[in-house]
Amino acid sequence: MRTISATGDAGSPADQATVRRLNLGLLMRSLAAGGPRSRARLAEDTGLNKATVSSLVTELVDRGLVIEGIIQRHGVGRPGRTIEVNTGVVRCIGLELNVDYLAGVITDLTGRVLARHRLSLPMLELGPARAMGQVADLAAKLVTDCGATPDQVETLHLSLPGLIDIDAGVLAYGPNLHWRQVDVVHTLMGRLGWSGARIAVDNDANLGAMAEYASGPSAGSSNLLYLVGEIGVGAGMIIDGRIIRGATGFAGEVGHMPIGDPTVLCACGRRGCWETAVGMNAVIDAVSIKGDGLRECDMASRLAEIIRRAEAGDARTLKALAETGRVLGVGASVLANLLDPEVIIFGGHFAALQRYIEEAVTAEMRSRVLGGAVMACRLEFSTLGFEAPALGAAHAGIDTLINDPTLVVVSG
Repeated sequence: MRTISATGDAGSPADQATVRRLNLGLLMRSLAAGGPRSRARLAEDTGLNKATVSSLVTELVDRGLVIEGIIQRHGVGRPGRTIEVNTGVVRCIGLELNVDYLAGVITDLTGRVLARHRLSLPMLELGPARAMGQVADLAAKLVTDCGATPDQVETLHLSLPGLIDIDAGVLAYGPNLHWRQVDVVHTLMGRLGWSGARIAVDNDANLGAMAEYASGPSAGSSNLLYLVGEIGVGAGMIIDGRIIRGATGFAGEVGHMPIGDPTVLCACGRRGCWETAVGMNAVIDAVSIKGDGLRECDMASRLAEIIRRAEAGDARTLKALAETGRVLGVGASVLANLLDPEVIIFGGHFAALQRYIEEAVTAEMRSRVLGGAVMACRLEFSTLGFEAPALGAAHAGIDTLINDPTLVVVSG
């Protein structure tokens, strides 16, 4: 499992407690990435001395983060037990709230999904207060479904579409939800009453990128661009192994690049935004016929019907999807020339429609990205499906604990 690197404060001298905390994180990252090993091998791999590793392992065991595994017998000398990540105690919840659904997963410390659930819900009708109630209910259900208890939950991260103030825990503006200044974190703290859980909120594209970095086919790619297609379009950018947030934390709102038809109004109030041409609503507008009920369906049903029409060879649908692919390729080429990523991963409905848009996306990018047919940037379509932001939310919590194991209270 890959983790996002922690950012240290290079300008401050490290005291003894800070050094120990950093070494605990180093050991946890080594175990998460490389699997079970003996204390001696961990000392060799991390560059720490054996006495330090033994002391750190004892503390990590006390915190419930690692356990002793099988006995290893190699050559001469006393056999030693392996040390491995403890999958039996800590639980991390990842949730995604979007315009017409709520989804969630609960995982162990290795990212293994223990339970998952998805609900179709009209968030515009519910409004922020009732929607947060649904989020809290889903979190509680996931805990019950996997046989855990609330005191095992160390982290809960919620994915939302829009501009997120992650430090304040606030959705500053969600244009497609029509929500402003929603205090997500404190609301969920009050609803759940889980005093031990660290609750956080982040943008759906950022968390989708984290999921791809942690467990997708291109896991560990240090320069990764994740483009998610839902009602809106967003980008999660990992550059040199770190999520790029920008000066105010709002980086990645690429759906509002002026690449669409300048006469078409976007939910943000501007005209000609990229998502007005390639977002899910744009696809529906292009393929629907009066009275077909396509606009009234949930996301999964809409996609299923669009794919059914495409498979049946419906000319209107195939033409619309080809144009979606072309304009998607135009915008992606701008981002490829700007960021020079190792890989661009298309998620959300872009991945679901891969068969019908990939050719147009690829052709457009080859004609526009510097390097043309030999461009280094790979194009991939996500295999994680619409679950990617929720998975990324769980992994964000795992990263928090692995990078700073002292956040987990010593048991008993």
